[in-house]
Amino acid sequence: MPVLVAFILAAVAAAQQPAPAVEESGLRQLLTVRRVYVDRLTGGETAAQMRDILISALEGSKLFVLTENAERADTTLHGAAEDLVFTESHSSNDSINAHANIGTGRSSTSSRGSTAGVSVGENDSDHSTERRHEAIAAVRLVNKDGDVIWATTEESLGAKFRGASADVAEKITAKLKDDFERARKLK
Repeated sequence: MPVLVAFILAAVAAAQQPAPAVEESGLRQLLTVRRVYVDRLTGGETAAQMRDILISALEGSKLFVLTENAERADTTLHGAAEDLVFTESHSSNDSINAHANIGTGRSSTSSRGSTAGVSVGENDSDHSTERRHEAIAAVRLVNKDGDVIWATTEESLGAKFRGASADVAEKITAKLKDDFERARKLK
């Protein structure tokens, strides 16, 4: 029985690890890519702009020829992208208050009276708004047989000298370059 349990645990562990042969196969297929067509990206209104920025970044990589003719391409880059600009609001309110009163009184020919009072109060309120900009893209290279040979998802809140969409496009291109280098080392 312990042998069976060990075998099952080993099988589960192996299933959770990516198959190196599958990954190597995809990397080797990257080396065969000569022409890429960048398909329209799904997503919000900004997906078309993200596509143009991505095309520009990929063109600058000089990894392959980009084409506007899908029939001439070895692979197609499919995916989805979104570039959002939004305002994030934060509010907080702290308050402390304490009240105490003591009083006695009497009235007749001679009048007596006592009274006391304590009051403490503090109120702190803070409200801030921050304009945020973030972009995300999930893309994949698909060969003519419909097999996905490469994929990545990248996101950004913007970089120091470029916007979020341009930063995402640069991250995608950098990942693709790194994977091309890994594929060349497999030869």
